[in-house]
Amino acid sequence: MKLVYFAWVRERVGKTDEDVELPTSVSTVADLVRWLKGRGEEYEYAFENEGIVRAAIDHVHVKPEASVLQAREVAFFPPMTGG
Repeated sequence: MKLVYFAWVRERVGKTDEDVELPTSVSTVADLVRWLKGRGEEYEYAFENEGIVRAAIDHVHVKPEASVLQAREVAFFPPMTGG
């Protein structure tokens, strides 16, 4: 699965994207975030406030309980503002 990071999430993780093989225990976006946080300080920092980081699965915005089992790509980004 490809993970893509945008804006300050990218800056904190230190990379724009990566390909990962998820453990069988990861089935939702929330599981994925918890797993990522266990991969190192940079991920812990990027996801320190899980409630504000948004996710999209295959270019569709999703909630933390969304399944990642069939996903090709999961993107993470901070809240967006417009004007």
